[in-house]
Amino acid sequence: MRFIYTCVFYFIIPFIVLRLLWRSIKAPSYRHRWYERFSIYNTKFPTGVVWFHAVSVGEAEALFPLLKQIKLKHPDTKLLITTTTPTGSVRVKAVMQDTVSHVYLPYDVPDAICRFMSCFKPRMAVMMETEIWPNIFNYCVDHHIPLYIINARLSEKSSKGYQKISGLIHPALANIKCIATQTIDDASRFISIGADSEKVKTLGNIKFDVEITSSTITEGLTIKADLFMDRFVWLIASTHKDEEKIFLDIYKVLKEKIPELLLILVPRHPERFPVVKKMIEKEHLSVAIRTSQETVNTKTDVYLVDTMGELKAMYAAADVAFIGGSMVAKGGHNILEASAIGVPVMFGPFMDNFKEIARVVLIENAAIQCQSKSDIISSMKLLYEQPDYRKELARKGKAFVQKNQGAIDRICAMLEQHF
Repeated sequence: MRFIYTCVFYFIIPFIVLRLLWRSIKAPSYRHRWYERFSIYNTKFPTGVVWFHAVSVGEAEALFPLLKQIKLKHPDTKLLITTTTPTGSVRVKAVMQDTVSHVYLPYDVPDAICRFMSCFKPRMAVMMETEIWPNIFNYCVDHHIPLYIINARLSEKSSKGYQKISGLIHPALANIKCIATQTIDDASRFISIGADSEKVKTLGNIKFDVEITSSTITEGLTIKADLFMDRFVWLIASTHKDEEKIFLDIYKVLKEKIPELLLILVPRHPERFPVVKKMIEKEHLSVAIRTSQETVNTKTDVYLVDTMGELKAMYAAADVAFIGGSMVAKGGHNILEASAIGVPVMFGPFMDNFKEIARVVLIENAAIQCQSKSDIISSMKLLYEQPDYRKELARKGKAFVQKNQGAIDRICAMLEQHF
């Protein structure tokens, strides 16, 4: 079945390239470095690397603390990080700089994989979360490269989909050294699609081991004091298409009850920054742009963060944070950074990507889930009117994160044998 998969992949490559070109109309970075996706390089890279793959920004952010711990313990280890998206690539370069090698993940076809492996000669391969690539996995097995999936998660929907192509997935999973899952449910689902139960371990979610430095908190508090004055700051993080309009409408209602309210919008994708700015202006709201260094005054309604890598500091500058991707069917985003920083957290009904985290955090009353606009309005009024409740929600959120930390140490210990 892998032969059929490979033939189909070769057939659709022209369409994948056309899709990259189409996406590059709004996000020019998609047309840059396309040759890396075919493992064509114009730079000489180190060999004998330990290779980690993180699809995009979320996976990369979760991976950074693990990479830093590995570098601390094994400073001579050469690390390679691959990503799939340009935004993930930007974060790897910004955070890890020249301490690691970085390229895009090659397409899962034999010639590109062979060039990639010949260039880097990895001595271990580590995939984040749900990445299953049959040809890459097969190459690792044939060439005795230890292969791991860490922070592994698998939804019920995905597991049912994989079960339909068991002839392709079973061999891909057969020789993995270990699948380190986030939860017991994830472990059960990986076993249901063909993973060896003896090689599946539940080691926890490394996203709980988020790094929050004192300098990040200081930066956020400075932004709040110097830039946001005495405004009540409501941050909406990682928003998607159709989501900003929801919060602009809610802002107009809340503004009548909370005159000092300031709405901060942080769109998930950089190519949408100009679109969101136009949307705000169309709603006849006053907007200040982060990169323009525009002053926030008493008449400013919205502060648009059109930069990458500043979200943690913005959380520290906020009085309340709402996690985007959860008011539209995008599956939600990571709530743990905001909770770890100590800001009260809200999120919407669509949290499929973080279902277990959402379930437990609500049981512990450490965040607020809102099902509708009216829910958001009433919850925001309550948080504004009751500062003690705000503090308690923030305290419980922070405790929730701290209680579930330790996955990085467990995963690092598992991988240690290959360093």
